[in-house]
Formats: sequence, structure tokens, C-alpha cells
Amino acid sequence: MDLGISNRQAIVCAASRGLGRGCAQALAAAGVNLVINARNREVLEETATAIRSDHGVDVIAVDSDITTDAGRDAVLAAAGVPDILVNNAGGPPPGHWSDWNRDDFVAALDANMLSAIDMMKRCLPEMIDRRWGRVVNITSMSVKAPIPVLGLSNAARAGLTGYVAGTARQVAGFGVNINNLLPGIHATDRAVALDSDLAAAKGISLEDAKAERCAMIPAGRYGTSDEFGATCAFLCSKHAGFMVGQNILVDGGAVVATL
Repeated sequence: MDLGISNRQAIVCAASRGLGRGCAQALAAAGVNLVINARNREVLEETATAIRSDHGVDVIAVDSDITTDAGRDAVLAAAGVPDILVNNAGGPPPGHWSDWNRDDFVAALDANMLSAIDMMKRCLPEMIDRRWGRVVNITSMSVKAPIPVLGLSNAARAGLTGYVAGTARQVAGFGVNINNLLPGIHATDRAVALDSDLAAAKGISLEDAKAERCAMIPAGRYGTSDEFGATCAFLCSKHAGFMVGQNILVDGGAVVATL
């Protein structure tokens, strides 16, 4: 399928590995030029080199922390205002409700809510002027089904979802579409970290911990970053112009809900 976005310009945040890299690769495969961001310069440059080699698009790598003002400034200075914005940032650590203090919540909100809002506020005006734009926010299936040990993430991502629900409908008439992608468990570093926590808590092997979590997913496995990226690329395409303010689960059926 021709996604109709060849030669568009995209920013993909936290794109050196995992779901962000999957999104960057899928957009590049559709002919989109990229500015990609991550904190680890070496890994980021490896990703940029691989994408250039595989797809022949322009890729600018900006090593910065997207959750900081300086990091966002650096990315936007390199990209200008993009046609496509994919907001992404690593999730806060798991824990127990009694463990978290105000500083923990502020950090989670900065990383997983306020940074994405700031990127949208800075990109949307020119998208509106051009009468075309796509924003995809990578959130979590916990927006639909909160995960007890991920209370910080639950709170921050739910806040972003509420902001998007209103904002998406205000800008849709200008040809700008904002939607959220809600990943379940994918085969990423984050999954390994959570598997490790479960293994340590239960005194079982990492393999057994992964098998236990896979058994909770109707698809019987973890998702892949390629699958996730393809879904993101579709939401950024010319075919998704009538999708506004949606929360799209990519979770292998893990969330049991009618709506």
C-alpha cells in the first residue's frame, strides 16, 4: 500500500531502539525523511546509519533527552516543524503505590505527559497553517487497563490521553490528525526489565517469567517493533485522515474490553 507520505519530514522521539526505532523504520520505508532522537549517541548513530542504508532517506540524529527543554530545542532546531511527529519517551519505573513521592510523579509527568504536550504545542501551529499534519503519541495499554505496578505511568499517560482527546478535535478541521498508540508487551528492553523484575520477585528464571506473561496475552507472544511501527506509519498516512483522537491498542488482545 502506498501510504502517500513520501518526502514528508518526521520527528521520531526516543528512536534508537525498541518501539521508537520500529516507527522510524516503517516511516523511512514509506519514503519519509527523519530526525530521530535518543540519549545514547552511539546507539542512535547506528540506528541512523542502518535506516539510511536500508531506505535511502535523509536521517538526522540528535542525541538529546526529549524530556528536557534543551532536548526538545535541539530536536526542533534540527527538524524545523515536521509534517509528522511521533512522541515517545521511556516509561517510569515500576513500584508500589506507597513508594512514590511528589518528585516521582513530577518526573513521570515531565517525561510521559508534559514533554509530548510541549512538542505538540510547538509543532501544531505550522501544521495548521499548511493544512496537513500527523501526530502519533506512544502511550500504553495501561490507559485502557491500568497496571498496578505502573502507577506512575498510568497517571502520566492518562493525563496525556485527556489532553489529546480535546486538542485532536480542535485541530482536525485543519487537516491535522492526532492519535495515540497503546502498546501492550513488545519484545523490547522494557519487556526484559519487567520480566527481570517478575523473575526476581517470584524467584523464577527469566524464561519462566516471560512465559508467564506471554500466557496472559491471547496472541500467546510478545509483539514486535516492526508490527508496531507499521501501525504507526499507517496512522501517519494519507489513508488515516478520518481518524481523530483515537486510542489504538496494539496489545495482542491483552486488554479485555468491548469498547
